[in-house]
Amino acid sequence: MKINWSGRSHYFSKNDLNYFSKVIKTADPLTQGTYLKKFESSFSKYIKNKNVLAVSSAASALEMIASIIDLKKGDEVIIPSHTYCASAIPFARNSAKIIWSDIDLDTRVVDIQDLKSKISKKTKAVVFVHLYGYAMDLSKIKSYLKKKKIIIIEDCAQALGARVNNKMVGNQGDFACFSFHAQKNITTLGEGGMLLFKDKKLMKTLTQMRHNGHCDFNFKRKNYWVPAMGNLDFELKNKWPYKFTLSEIQCAAGIRLLKKINQFNSLRIQRAKKAIKEWASLKELSFNKNFINKRHVYHLLSAYVDPSKKINRDKLIKTLFHKYKIKCAVQYIPLNRYPLFKKNGFGKSKCPNADKFYDNMISFPFHIWMSDSHFNYLINSVKKAVLELRHD
Repeated sequence: MKINWSGRSHYFSKNDLNYFSKVIKTADPLTQGTYLKKFESSFSKYIKNKNVLAVSSAASALEMIASIIDLKKGDEVIIPSHTYCASAIPFARNSAKIIWSDIDLDTRVVDIQDLKSKISKKTKAVVFVHLYGYAMDLSKIKSYLKKKKIIIIEDCAQALGARVNNKMVGNQGDFACFSFHAQKNITTLGEGGMLLFKDKKLMKTLTQMRHNGHCDFNFKRKNYWVPAMGNLDFELKNKWPYKFTLSEIQCAAGIRLLKKINQFNSLRIQRAKKAIKEWASLKELSFNKNFINKRHVYHLLSAYVDPSKKINRDKLIKTLFHKYKIKCAVQYIPLNRYPLFKKNGFGKSKCPNADKFYDNMISFPFHIWMSDSHFNYLINSVKKAVLELRHD
């Protein structure tokens, strides 16, 4: 491959590696220590929210959210069908009935009118996904959901640093999750995530939920070793805690890359704008609309290949792969199409836009360590491939 589809978004500098080496040599303990506290503090300042907990993945953050909102059998949770599976699995696992919402073809995020049509008396929560790094503005529906006492959950796994009305995503709802997977805008060495929550009273419960119910004893001890080093307790009835912790070296990576997140996102935005501008004459390709007072961070660079034109998505991917040695991808099968969800009763949806977009979408390689020469090669190759197919 000239440009492969990469499984990582970052490489670390020599200074980063020296920092990690120091952490490995000196950190004691190697988990749940000072680097965890520093990472959470740094993230809290960046996101401008005091209630954050570092966890092992965005998926684990969603597991904790699904557990703490106390879902009962028959409760409905509305989730876009066009998203990654982790947006839905935790809620299905906790007895919710999943209702699939459609996306808007222009914005690629939840269609608010479709969402409203699917709200019922059984709706307990709604998951909004800022997919591809596209920030979704919830201002037009937030008060409506609050009146109905519906819990608002933001899946910001792909959107760290995206803003709505100059406010970071993750601050519009009751709960939010962020991902530090290897392909995300920053990574904590392959896996990792952050849980954000509005109600500060939940801090104690969620902290215990993250780490097997570990807590202090509720009495004063004469000797630190009696009855043991620590206690286990959990206040939620019929619920059990998890083990969703991060190591100190992972938190150290988070600390280092969080300092660079604005630099990384600026490069993503700059490159995305350049590519979209260069491809503007290719009417076969369309990209999401730019919103007013909104900032996307382009975790991915995806396009809709108009099926009414002569070329189609598969021909374009095939040409780019075989002739130009560029590996593109097709992403996010509507979740209702997967055997996993079909077998569990969630195989039906009324999401025509999600189906249409998925059936005709292409995602271009977009890792930030791609050289400028390779990125320019990508831009020029896509132009050539589309023109060739247009006249084929």
